[in-house]
Amino acid sequence: MLRVLVTRPEPGASRTTQRLQETGFQPILLPLTETVALAVDAGLVPDDAVAVAITSANAVRLAPKELIAAFAALPCHAVGTRTAEAARKAGFSSVSEGPGNAEALADNLAGDFSGKTIVYLCGRVRFPAFEQELKTAGVQVRAVETYDTLAVDYPDEAILERLSGQPADAVLLYSAKAAAAMQILTKQPALQGLFEKTSFFALSARIAAAFEDTANERIRIAAQPDENALLALLQARL
Repeated sequence: MLRVLVTRPEPGASRTTQRLQETGFQPILLPLTETVALAVDAGLVPDDAVAVAITSANAVRLAPKELIAAFAALPCHAVGTRTAEAARKAGFSSVSEGPGNAEALADNLAGDFSGKTIVYLCGRVRFPAFEQELKTAGVQVRAVETYDTLAVDYPDEAILERLSGQPADAVLLYSAKAAAAMQILTKQPALQGLFEKTSFFALSARIAAAFEDTANERIRIAAQPDENALLALLQARL
């Protein structure tokens, strides 16, 4: 049974673990990042917004309830299926499901909201292309950061114990921060033997780029930036 290291944080890590088990892999959970809620002053958010955009389920999952209540009646444009589900669960009454990646969502919104203001619920650590594209199109984007993504550090002994001292066949990378952390681990003298023959699977090219020195035949990039594509790539390669 192939051993697959899951580096994403909860709650997604447990869902991924279950999917891997159901398809015949042996998942090993090693979150390299964690998400934490940020304090948000609902009184500081704009009152001229006509819509809300969300590119991460964490942005609504970790948002204060009073913040969600302030915008729940506005149309909510979510990047994809899981984010749309999180928005509905949080209390948004009108949610549209986007094409699955932030850049394509920005393309969809650019024409409809030129000259208008939208609220972007987001994390402190994020890729800037979504906001940049909308601002170029004349959309006033008010970013409201509801969570932060922090690196999780492990001593070498903890990782050796987690892997039972045995090599990992594959590693799933869901964020650039986790990819950078993973790259550091592979260079640790005590851990190098665990990853010498490991294949790495990244959710996007941007994430793969953060895994600098191993951006070669050992790293594969999902056809689409979603878990279905990532796991399909894993299944096909291994």
